[in-house]
Amino acid sequence: MGDNEFGIHPPAVTEVAREIREVHDLGVEICIVVGGGNIFRGLRAASDELPRTTADHMGMLATILNSLALQASLETLGAETRVLSAIRLDEICEPYIHRRAARHLERKRICIFAAGTGNPFFTTDTAATLRASELGCGIVFKGTQVDGVYDSDPKSNPNAVRMDAISYEDAFKRNLRVMDGAAIAMARERRLQLVVFSLKPAGNFKRVVEGKGMFTTIQTQQEIDDAASGGLGLRQSREF
Repeated sequence: MGDNEFGIHPPAVTEVAREIREVHDLGVEICIVVGGGNIFRGLRAASDELPRTTADHMGMLATILNSLALQASLETLGAETRVLSAIRLDEICEPYIHRRAARHLERKRICIFAAGTGNPFFTTDTAATLRASELGCGIVFKGTQVDGVYDSDPKSNPNAVRMDAISYEDAFKRNLRVMDGAAIAMARERRLQLVVFSLKPAGNFKRVVEGKGMFTTIQTQQEIDDAASGGLGLRQSREF
């Protein structure tokens, strides 16, 4: 939504699309899960007048609008994309089918996954870890407004400390709320490395994918220990 209070701001979408295209040009296979909070936040609406299930369904439709906007920007930049939705809208986008998505990736297309998991009560964080698990991804990047995970809210606490890495268990125990519990639990079970980074400044996504820049990894304690001794860093492979 850029600097607007709500809605889709085309220059902001184009900026995100450029970031994605830069990473894709590195030869990285990319799947994207898009949220819908700029249009409709289901949880907030559920606390007012709408039932939670209805609000979440409306939120899913908002993610489809955002996915189509992102697809249009990416294709303007010359990237071949496919939008795959967890709820069927066959005249607008493809239904999400695991093998079809895998085939698109093999053909170097950028896959945009819309409508979350297709079910209420699940966040787009959970959708991201679910799709990554299905497609054999080794890493999930979460683009946010902050450059990693802090021990407290950096917006309200100027003394908040950013962490380079944190284990799945510590993320649970410390209730850092960087991702919802279901997403972190699935990532831990599937050994999906999570990377939290800021989408700003320009070019930051590419820097983070290359292991540069500022970010926080959420992974096993063993991986954290190995990285501290010059071992493992960001995972770069995918297997089916």
